[in-house]
Order: sequence, then C-alpha cells, then structure tokens
Amino acid sequence: MLKDLDLTSYNYYSNRRDMEIISTIVESLKKILEEDKKQEQPLFLKISDNLILNIARKVVQEKKQTFLIGITGESASGKTVFVDNTIKACVKDKTQGIYTVIRCDDYYKDTSKELKEAGSYEELFKTGFSFDTPAAIDLDLMKSHLVALKEGLTIKSPKYNFVTCESDPNGDEKTPAKVILTEGLYVLNENVRDIMDVKVYVFTPLEVIKERWYRRAAQRGKTGKAADMQFADVNKTAQEYIRPTYQISDAVINGMVSQEYIQEITDKIFQTLKNIEY
Repeated sequence: MLKDLDLTSYNYYSNRRDMEIISTIVESLKKILEEDKKQEQPLFLKISDNLILNIARKVVQEKKQTFLIGITGESASGKTVFVDNTIKACVKDKTQGIYTVIRCDDYYKDTSKELKEAGSYEELFKTGFSFDTPAAIDLDLMKSHLVALKEGLTIKSPKYNFVTCESDPNGDEKTPAKVILTEGLYVLNENVRDIMDVKVYVFTPLEVIKERWYRRAAQRGKTGKAADMQFADVNKTAQEYIRPTYQISDAVINGMVSQEYIQEITDKIFQTLKNIEY
C-alpha cells in the first residue's frame, strides 16, 4: 500500500515537473517566433497552433525518442539550403548522434539506360518521361530507411548522379540520431508523411524558383529546349503533387531568407531545447 502511494506521489510530482518544463519551453520558443515576425524577411511564415506544444512535449516526455522532421517544397525552393544551415547550427554541439540527414534526391531510380537509349535529355523528355513525379523516386525504400533509423538501426542510402542518371546502391552510411532531417520533393507524399513528427513546407515565389532552377539545371547538363521541357513539367507536377502539401504542413518556411539568418534562428531554437534542465 505504501509503495503504491509512493509511486502515485512520484508520478504526480514527475508529471507536474514535466508540465512546468513544457510551459517554459513553449514560452521560450514563442519569444523566438515573436522576434522572427518583426524581421523584414521572417523565417517562419506559418506555424500550426499545436506545433510548439507538441515539440515541447516530445522533448520532455520522450527524451530517448527520435525526432523526424520532413521538409518539402518545390524544386529549387531552398529545401537543401535550409537543411544545410540547420545542420550548421546543430554541429555547434559536439555531442555525437545529434542529427542524420536523408535526402529524397538520393532515392531517384536508376534511369541511365533510358537516357543512353534516348541519346539526350531532350529526346528522353519527348517520350513523356518525367523526373518530377513520385514514380521517379523509390519512396518505399526511403520510407523503410527512415523507419529503420527511428528504430535505432543503421542504413546505407543510395547515391544518385544527376548527370548520368545512375543510382549507386552503395552510398553513404546513415546512423540513428536524436533528430532526423529528411528533405525533398516528396517527403510529405501521402504514402510517407504519416511517419513524420513535424512537416515543413519551404515557400518561395515562382519567379525566384525559376531563376534558381535554370541555374542548377545547367550544372546538371540540361540546357536549351531540354531545360525548357523539364521546367514546364516541374511546374505542372508541382501543382499536382507538391503545392497541396502546403495545407497539411505544421510550419511554412520562407525560402528567401539569408543563410546566416537560418543559422541564427535555428541555433536559438536548439539552444533553448538543449539548455532546459529536466
């Protein structure tokens, strides 16, 4: 009887202490977001009502659990820039196992044979082939890798060559971590998003996306009519598959902010979560 009473008392004070810490985290994060709103180019354009509270609860009550963040947006919207600069904020903490990154681009299916047979990108696109639909990416493999990482397993992600369209199954080894960042066109696809703890959409105006996209396409060997054909497809498929995920995202990120500001605000968020004593 006494042991039962002691346990009940412990649970009461433990839960009360957790709620106090959660409240502190929520208030600290709200202050960061209020300061962000005052910027000419704020990082956060939209935050769902429950996101901050859910993050605080997970940090406090699920200390040993993995936090999976899915980041999507149109091609050339700034997804990779956001993730890379978030990582720079993470690595200020030398502790091992802080983060792992899974990139949707690495999971493109090997189409080197189709490209060789067509003879050029332009001829390949004339056949109706598209790099910009979910079918072009092995989402089942990517999802299985994300689930494995959440379960504490090490995986080996493939590596994709955007010039030759070859996929190397022996890519980079990825280890479990407290935070898993996954970014790409289809990480919030309806068959993948159910495993995400936080869903993020990167928004950038179309004219900026177009400029960035053509610059990157040239680096990947696509110019002239081939580039025009693919960008038309990019815009069409974005309307069908990517832009609708804006509505179901927990947060919308501004793809126009500077890299320095991304590092600054994400560092503030990580430090807030790290410095809370619990």
